[in-house]
Amino acid sequence: MMKIEHAFNITYTQQLDEHGNLHESLPEFIKNDLGILSHCYKIMALTRIFDQKAVALQRTGQLGTYASSLGQEAIGAAIGSIMDDSDVFVPYYRDYSAMFMRGVSMVEILQYWGGDERGNCFQTPKKDLSLCIPIATQCCHAVGIATGMKIKHQKHMVIVSCGDGATSKGDFLESINVAGVWQLPVVFVVSNNQWAISVPRHLQTAAATIAQKAISAGIHGEQVDGNDIVALLDRIKTARDRAIKGKGPSLIEAVTYRLSDHTTADDASRYRSNEELKTAWSKEPLKRLREFLFAKKFWSEDQEIALQEECKLQVKQAVEDYMNIANQPIEYCFDFLYDNLPNAFLSQRDELLAKFKRMQGQKK
Repeated sequence: MMKIEHAFNITYTQQLDEHGNLHESLPEFIKNDLGILSHCYKIMALTRIFDQKAVALQRTGQLGTYASSLGQEAIGAAIGSIMDDSDVFVPYYRDYSAMFMRGVSMVEILQYWGGDERGNCFQTPKKDLSLCIPIATQCCHAVGIATGMKIKHQKHMVIVSCGDGATSKGDFLESINVAGVWQLPVVFVVSNNQWAISVPRHLQTAAATIAQKAISAGIHGEQVDGNDIVALLDRIKTARDRAIKGKGPSLIEAVTYRLSDHTTADDASRYRSNEELKTAWSKEPLKRLREFLFAKKFWSEDQEIALQEECKLQVKQAVEDYMNIANQPIEYCFDFLYDNLPNAFLSQRDELLAKFKRMQGQKK
């Protein structure tokens, strides 16, 4: 005899289509605070202008390798809008819009990508983790933090983000598993931008959706249009409420597209077509939200012009501040590896300092 023991389904939510048309009425919490949409739009616009400038800085040798967030601004803006100050955000390397909303400065982001780790020591918020470059390891950190919150009976939660490629790593799978077993207050937001560097989504995993990986961990999983700020706000808020109330973790797959190269060290034209990219641009999040705001008369041409100018000025000032930061002391590459530097490294540190002083003397 054979019977169906369990049946599962994955929902997909879109409320604002690619032309800025709303499928149904706005969620109540947005109706009661329409300013959340214009605030999200401002952060998304700032992030895109910042992004363009950061790429330009890298191309002119004033910044190291940089990971663009082009096309994924709505996901971060939604995360930043929904989180409470007492929550903890564990980002990956394309989460600038969320980080800006959480209080991280553009200068700190530039400083980090400029090769100065001091940029990862955010002035605010102190509890959030820094940018994570290793793939999926931040998921382990997130469940560790969430475990501490549960043990302490705190009414806080954790949101951790990652890309679609990270969901094939053991760190991710182990993290969602323990989150399910221990019913931790954590939300996994997966930015499915269709490319794990040069590997397309269909070759990276055979699963029909990434959201269904939640099923194996016994947690809630769903898909959402990652270019739709309204749907993102709604579903992330619902997931956060579930976590805060002790109803367990969630996995949200935000379906979007990486409009940029993987990083400035990549050339995406070698592995994807112009037609695919053109189609993706027609669905991008800023244009979609802007058209909705214009149609509802929540935004005007004058406001748009003023916003663009304001964002450019903010980015310009951030770049100037970044360029004026004094270089970190050369010995820092030793001083922050260990609490107490092992004796084996002491002579190497002294040798490095002596060599650096000789080089500085030759320059004079």
